[in-house]
Amino acid sequence: MQQILNFIIRHKTFLMFLLLFGISLTLTIQSHSYHRSKFINSANFISGGIYKSTNSLSQFFNLKHENELLVEENSRLRALIFNQDTSIDSIAELPMASTGHYKIKVAEVFKNSYSKPNNYLLINKGANDSIHQDFGVFNAKGIIGIIDNTSSNYATVLSILNTKSRINAKLKNSNHIGSLRWNTKSPEYVQMEDVLKYAPVNVGDTIVTGGRSSIFPKGIAIGSIDSFEIDDSGDSYIVQVKLFNDMSNLGFVYIVENVDAKEIQQLENLIDE
Repeated sequence: MQQILNFIIRHKTFLMFLLLFGISLTLTIQSHSYHRSKFINSANFISGGIYKSTNSLSQFFNLKHENELLVEENSRLRALIFNQDTSIDSIAELPMASTGHYKIKVAEVFKNSYSKPNNYLLINKGANDSIHQDFGVFNAKGIIGIIDNTSSNYATVLSILNTKSRINAKLKNSNHIGSLRWNTKSPEYVQMEDVLKYAPVNVGDTIVTGGRSSIFPKGIAIGSIDSFEIDDSGDSYIVQVKLFNDMSNLGFVYIVENVDAKEIQQLENLIDE
C-alpha cells in the first residue's frame, strides 16, 4: 500500500493531467455529436479487430475437429456412390455410412513407411471398431492398401508400396484389367501387369480399381499412365502408373468393407476345388 501511495505522490502531476484530460475528452464526446460518432466508430473498429483475431484463433484450434466432421461426411457420400441403390436420406441418418454392399469408416494414419521393399501403415481403428483383415483402405485421392492385421484398437495396412501387394485394376475408359504391383524403385509409381496388348492404352489415361475382387469397389482412383511397354511374352503390356496419392503424406483414410465378401469367397473356393 505504501508503494502505491509513493507512486501517486511521485507522479501526481502526470496523473492529474490524465484525469483532467479524461474528463475533458468525455465532456467533448458527450456534447458534440460529431466527436461522439467518431469515438463510437473507433471503438467498434478496435472491438471488431479484437473479435476477428479471437475468432480466427478459435477457428485455427478447431480445424482438427472440423476436418474430422468433413471426413465423416465424405464417408457417407462415398457410400452413396458405391451403393447407388441406397437412398440419400437413409445414409444421412447414419453415424457411419453402412448401407448397401459396402460399409465405410474413417481412421487416421499414425505411422507410415514408404521407402522399404515391404511398406506398412498403422491406423487408429481395430477389431473393436469391426475392422478386419482384407478390408480396403483409400482416401480422396486414391487407394492406399489393404488391412493386414488388427489388434483391439489398431490395424496394420499392407501398403500398395509393398512387394506382396496385388490389387485388381483396370483402364478407366475400358474394361481391360490388370494386376497392380510395385517394383520398389519409386514411391511415386506402381506397375500394372497383364494388360492385353490389344487394350487401348494411352499415356495420361486414368487407372482405377477393377471391381473384380471382394476388397475394393469398382472405380476408385489409382493413378495415371506415365508410360508402357510390351512384356517379355509379347502378349501384354507393363504399364507404369504414376500414383495420384503422395504416399509419404497421408492423414485421414477411409476403410471399406464389402458386406458380401465372405459369400463371394466361399463361391470362389468351390470353383478352385
